[in-house]
Amino acid sequence: MHPSIHARTTPDKPAYIMAGTGERVSYAQLEARSNQGAHLFRALGLRRGDGIALLLDNGPAFFEIVWAAQRAGLYYTCLSTRLATPEIAFILSDSGSRLLIASQPVPADLPTEGLIVFAPAVRDFLTERAAMPETPIADESPGNDMLYSSGTTGRPKGIKPPLPEGSLDQSNALTDYGRTSYGMDSSSIFLSPAPLYHAAPLRWCMSIQKLGGTVIVMEKFDPEATLALIERFSVTHAQFVPTHFVRILKLPEAVRRRYDLCSLVTAFHAAAPCPVEVKQAILNWWGPILHEFYAGTEANGLTSIGPAEWLTHPGSVGRAIWGKVRICDEDGEWLPPREIGTIYFADGAPFEYHNDPEKTAQSRNRHGWTTLGDVGWVDEEGFLYLTDRQSFMIISGGVNIYPQEIEDALIIHPKVADVAIIGAPDPEMGERVVAVVEPAHWDEAGPALAEELLAHLAGRIGRIKLPRQIDFDPNLPRHPNGKLLKRIVRARYWPGA
Repeated sequence: MHPSIHARTTPDKPAYIMAGTGERVSYAQLEARSNQGAHLFRALGLRRGDGIALLLDNGPAFFEIVWAAQRAGLYYTCLSTRLATPEIAFILSDSGSRLLIASQPVPADLPTEGLIVFAPAVRDFLTERAAMPETPIADESPGNDMLYSSGTTGRPKGIKPPLPEGSLDQSNALTDYGRTSYGMDSSSIFLSPAPLYHAAPLRWCMSIQKLGGTVIVMEKFDPEATLALIERFSVTHAQFVPTHFVRILKLPEAVRRRYDLCSLVTAFHAAAPCPVEVKQAILNWWGPILHEFYAGTEANGLTSIGPAEWLTHPGSVGRAIWGKVRICDEDGEWLPPREIGTIYFADGAPFEYHNDPEKTAQSRNRHGWTTLGDVGWVDEEGFLYLTDRQSFMIISGGVNIYPQEIEDALIIHPKVADVAIIGAPDPEMGERVVAVVEPAHWDEAGPALAEELLAHLAGRIGRIKLPRQIDFDPNLPRHPNGKLLKRIVRARYWPGA
C-alpha cells in the first residue's frame, strides 16, 4: 500500500483536493512530484536518517513534500505555524533537522546557521524541484515522521521512532486499524478539517493515500463549510476534535438542516475529552456513525469505542486495542475499577522523548508501563474514562478537583464559546477554582453573564467545584489540534511560577 501503486492503477484519481481553491492533485502528479522532491533531497546531500522540518500552512505542496521525504528515508518534522520563534528554534535544534521548508517568511531572528532554508524571499523549493527527474531515486527506503507533542503543559517533546525497514509499500498499524475499524479503502473520501502539522490529521491523511482514497483538505476549519464539503464531495469519512463539534452544534438550526450528510459513514474524534452532551447531540443528528479513540503522538497505546458501545458507556473513550490500560496511584500501584489515577499502558509500543531522558523516565513507572500524564479510571468491563491531566488538577481545601468536569458543564451553555478552568492561589483554600470564559459575544461579558453561568452550573456539579471567580477572555489560546493551552492561561494567575 503506497501512493505509487495507485499512480499506476488509477493515475488520474485525485489523491487530494484543496477545499478552498478546488485544486486537485492526482496520484500520478503526487508520484511525479514526490519523486522530484526525493531527487532534490539527495542533490542537497540528505541521506537516509537525516531530517527535514516543515513550517507549512495546509496547502497542495504539503503531501508532495512528506511523501518525498517518506520515500527518501528521511525524518520529517512538521511544526505548527503558530509557534513563537524561540519554540521553532528549539525544535529545529532538538530534531537535528538539516533543511527547513516554510510557506511564510522565516522570522529574521530565527537561527538558521547550517540549515538549508526554502522560504519566500530566500529560496523556492518548488522551482528547484521542477528541474529534477520524475522517476524514483535509486536508493528508495521508507522514512518516518518525527513529531513533537503539543506542549500543553511545557516545552514540546520530540518522539523519534526507528525508521521502518523493508519496502515502501508495507502497511502500518494505523492504516490497518482504519481498514478494520472504520472501513477505509480505496473508495473512501476523507475530510480533514485540521492543520496537517498535527499528528492525527497527517497520519490519517497519509493512510487514506496509502489505500488509494481521496482526501479533502480544509485550509482552515469553518463549521458551515465543513457541512457543505461533506455534501459537495459525498464525504464518507472524517476526523474531528471536540472543539469542532461544539462550533458545528452552535450553528443556527436552519443552517444545520441545509446540508445533506447522508454520505458520511464514519466520523471519529480524539485529541481531547468530548463532553457527553456534545457527543450525544452529534449522535442524535448524524446517527450511529461516531467513533472515538484515545492515543497520543507517542503511540504507546490506543483505546477505541464505537457508537453502540458509547451509548451504553457514555463518556468512555473505549477499551484498549493496543496495549493494556492500567490505572495507577502516585506510588505506581495498580488501582481497582472506578478509582481515579494516572493512566498507563502496559505492553504498549515503547517510546522515548528525544534528547530528554528525564521526561522519558517520568513517563514510566517501576513496572515499565508508560503514561502521557492523563488521569482517569476504568469500569469493571475495562472501559476507560478520562478525567483530566494530572498537572491540571486543582487542590482546594484538600479536595482534588478535575477541571474537565466543570469545563464540560460550561461549554454546552449557548453563550459560551470556550472555557478554561484553572486553579489560582488562595490564602484560605490553597487554590480556588477560576473559570476563564470566552463568551460567544464579547458585549455580553460581565457580572450578569457570570451569575447566569453559576446558575447553569448549580445542580450539574458539586458546590465545592463551583468557580469562586469568573473572568472573561475574548480569545482563549487553543492549539489547532483542539487542545486548550491551559499553561498560558494559568500563568496569568501564577506570576513567577
